[in-house]
Amino acid sequence: MIGFYNYTVILTYISLLSAVFGITQVLDGKIGIAFICLLISGICDLFDGKVARHKKDRTDREKVFGIQIDSLADLVCFGVLPAVIGYSYGFNHSLGLISALLIVLCGLIRLGYFNVMEEERQRGTTENRKEYQGLPITTTSIVLPLLYMGRKNIPAGAFPYVFQGFMILLAILFVLDIKVKKFSAKSMILFTITAVIIVGIISFRK
Repeated sequence: MIGFYNYTVILTYISLLSAVFGITQVLDGKIGIAFICLLISGICDLFDGKVARHKKDRTDREKVFGIQIDSLADLVCFGVLPAVIGYSYGFNHSLGLISALLIVLCGLIRLGYFNVMEEERQRGTTENRKEYQGLPITTTSIVLPLLYMGRKNIPAGAFPYVFQGFMILLAILFVLDIKVKKFSAKSMILFTITAVIIVGIISFRK
């Protein structure tokens, strides 16, 4: 079979499968489960790079393959899944549709640009990346579930517009030329703990 199937890519594959399952749950009307899938994808993405770098004898092909599948999976997990969730809230007007389209398009642009710059960076250094250009698309995996958790504090009729506004804001930040510091190890642990708590709350409040 073509492709690579060692442990360096397993978290990326799990992340993608979680997102696709989340999309099916949106179609079944189980929004809470879809948000849990989004969080699971976020946790997987947080650690997939560290797992991949743990393998010291990776070939150049394995490294490039890892970069490519990571971005392809990210587009589905943190672009398409949020767009499907957002649309399910009744985005049946032009601005709502634009917000769903925009988060996928800007996510695609950001990830494509990242791939170009990352390949160029890796040709010049072996150091780990310390910052990103533009807001990482994975941010949707924590911002949107938090928004979902707080939905009861927002008037029901206004919530779709609030959610749509956040989608547009995130999409713009994806492609804005700003510097964003990469998560530290402590931040990763904090994110994981927060995500687990959110999963628990969503499970009981859905």
